[in-house]
Amino acid sequence: MGKRIEVSGLTKKYGSHLAVDDLTLSIEKGEIFGLLGPNGAGKSTTILMLLGLTEVDSGSVKVCGIDATRSPLDVKSKVGYLPEDVGFYNDYSGLQNLMYIARLNNIPIKQARKSALDILEKVGLLDAKDKKVESYSRGMRQRLGLADVLIKEPEVIILDEPTLGLDPEGVRKFLQLIVRLSRKQGITVLFSSHHLHQIQQVCDRVGIFVKGKLLAEGKISDLAEQLFTKNTFTIEVGVTSDQTNLNPPLEEVTKKIKQIKSVANVTLNNNCFLIESKHDISDELSKLIVNLGYGLSYLTKKEYGLDDIYHQYFQEEK
Repeated sequence: MGKRIEVSGLTKKYGSHLAVDDLTLSIEKGEIFGLLGPNGAGKSTTILMLLGLTEVDSGSVKVCGIDATRSPLDVKSKVGYLPEDVGFYNDYSGLQNLMYIARLNNIPIKQARKSALDILEKVGLLDAKDKKVESYSRGMRQRLGLADVLIKEPEVIILDEPTLGLDPEGVRKFLQLIVRLSRKQGITVLFSSHHLHQIQQVCDRVGIFVKGKLLAEGKISDLAEQLFTKNTFTIEVGVTSDQTNLNPPLEEVTKKIKQIKSVANVTLNNNCFLIESKHDISDELSKLIVNLGYGLSYLTKKEYGLDDIYHQYFQEEK
């Protein structure tokens, strides 16, 4: 696929404060990567180094194969950056703002207008293209900010807390837009946020970033497996008997459930089984119970999500 972001041993100090501590990370082409951490974790400092906007104390940083420290202007030509608060000319319309950005990026006027209209349609602002930006809502401003980023056809988009101040529906639409753009156009996205649920919704992989250190990175399912080795999934199953006494005893059912590969623990309470397993065994479990002559009254499962993973890492760090 090809790496779009490669960081090795990246370190940044402000006086005695270690903002980024020996960060090593790589992000593939077309991937949506979530950089997750509390405010002050060092996420924004990392982004500034990726963009060549602040000096690196040690380590290396490459974006699209370009050394961001030595050639920051080349990096900026390939990367779109959306900060948490985007600035516009409020007395210009959305289209005029976009055309201005296109001219700054040396895009010919005819091509710029065609691209601008196409992008405004993609971000859902075509109907508002001639309205002054001062009349735009927060959500519209963020979508115009994304249009600003897209006008130069970047290979990488960096989003720094892009949903701050948006209402739930605005957040939902914005996240859907990011995923659609990444999947359709193969754009690599680095999404920095402290919102666990949003990161979990859209990211292929996540990195958990605390006090300048990357504590863990990977797919959410893999991180869960590393932390909750025997109980990534907890499944609760209620069973019913047909009253013919031909069903095997529930204790026998317990033994058979324990024989399913990846099951770590089974607890029986009345007609309810609580099963802890390394993988999702819902299908195999329901078939087994039905084949043994029991009815299935309910099956609920809890998969450990990013919230559990995040807080577990915080506990370990403490």
